[in-house]
Amino acid sequence: MNPKKLLKHLLWLLVAVTLVIGLQPYWAPYWWRAKLLQEPAPAWQSLPNPLPGQRFSDTWGAARNNGRRHEGVDIFARRGTPILSTTKGVVNRVGRNNLGGNIVGITGPGGVWHYYAHLESFAEIKENDWIEAGTVIGYVGDSGNAKGTPPHLHYGVYTREGAVNPYPLIRQ
Repeated sequence: MNPKKLLKHLLWLLVAVTLVIGLQPYWAPYWWRAKLLQEPAPAWQSLPNPLPGQRFSDTWGAARNNGRRHEGVDIFARRGTPILSTTKGVVNRVGRNNLGGNIVGITGPGGVWHYYAHLESFAEIKENDWIEAGTVIGYVGDSGNAKGTPPHLHYGVYTREGAVNPYPLIRQ
């Protein structure tokens, strides 16, 4: 092969490799999510406690203001206590909303969405990161509509059909 043609092929190869490497962060979350959808959803007592050592009660369905019902459990702990992800998965939300304040959302096996709310602050995570169960995702607080209440984590679990009680899913 003549040197000019070889150089042209090498340049095209360099462009292709650069594109693949450059686009990898954008494609990876979609591949991870597709892989997670094929895995089974969490089963009874299969998830670790997001605040190890903290005992809590089943507050699922308790009355809330404006006729709402509690779609999760509240786990009380000292402000700043590290919150651990209960699942491996893709971080799909790191931000704020009116009710939850500082929140983190993670899509885990079976496409189940894990919702962590009222955080004081976030750990070093960002949307589209892959994380393992036990990864620190934030710190206990009272943000959102919990302002002024004792610091706690609101933990919710959502399937395609809607909210499910996380209490029986967490190992006590």
